[in-house]
Amino acid sequence: METSSPTANLTIGTIRLAHASDVIRQISLSRDEISVKGKWHRVPILNYNGKRIFAKGRCLRIARLADEDWLETELEYPEQCATILKNQGRGGLGADIFTFTQKLPATTPKWNCHTEWDSVAAVRTTSFAEWWQNLPRQSRQNVRRAQKCGIEVSVRALDDQLLRGIMGVNNDSPIRQGTVYTHYGKTFEEVKKDHSAFLDRSDFICAYLGDELVGFIWVVYRGQIASILQILTKASLQDRRPANALIAKAVEVCHAKGLLYLTFGMFNYGNKRLTSLREFKERNGFSEILVPRYYIALTRWGRLCMRVRLHRGLLGILPHGAIMAALRFRTLWVNFAA
Repeated sequence: METSSPTANLTIGTIRLAHASDVIRQISLSRDEISVKGKWHRVPILNYNGKRIFAKGRCLRIARLADEDWLETELEYPEQCATILKNQGRGGLGADIFTFTQKLPATTPKWNCHTEWDSVAAVRTTSFAEWWQNLPRQSRQNVRRAQKCGIEVSVRALDDQLLRGIMGVNNDSPIRQGTVYTHYGKTFEEVKKDHSAFLDRSDFICAYLGDELVGFIWVVYRGQIASILQILTKASLQDRRPANALIAKAVEVCHAKGLLYLTFGMFNYGNKRLTSLREFKERNGFSEILVPRYYIALTRWGRLCMRVRLHRGLLGILPHGAIMAALRFRTLWVNFAA
């Protein structure tokens, strides 16, 4: 089967681009597993020039890169990629909108398409001393408190012993941040599967109390920046401040590697602001950096939804007060049902 357009000629497994000096790129459509919020799903995947693209949503399907926050490089030739997605129609991912982001440290928009802004939480790691001095006094005290309480932090390789320690941290509490924790009660093989990605360019920074793992940070290196894929501590030992000690060690490691930034998810998630998570990030020296995110409509429905901003989701549409009220209700309901 062959599909063509003014900008691309699509055949099974191969695309010839009309621009970029007629570069030949390999593409394919398959079904593969991706992890979303701690759960694995087998979904249709477009493999495009080494990147995996999937679509989610029912009424409005939005295509995006799998593991985008942990990739080393940006998407190449996004306009041609959008053309492929559009030509596939319902026979492929069936996406209405295609979105992709730009990678730090570049913050000036590169592409001429609809642009919005991701609110990235980041620490500049070129100077550990400068980061330390700019921390609030209480945050520095929390790091020292962890040390006085016997918390020792080190970088460890992922092995069976560490995986069993991670299981212990997972199983410390079935509820975290007011919702059911999806990693609670997972088997050894499930935990191993969850933590087997990016091992050639990641570190596990671990906090121990004696021989007991009480918390860890999974850091993925992405060229000049590092990103926290996961940070988790035992809620039962929160008073010993292992999270603060882990962040300090992560910044120290990134500084030693000569990296520019350490990122920790989003600073603001849509209109959800002033949360306990954002407060934790601020106390540990993270601040907001705005990075371009691009949206390309693939269907008429996608264009209509972008005009009325439905592509932003509930967190990007509802006011902050309504979001916080919903979160409080969710917390009450989860605690009641537990």
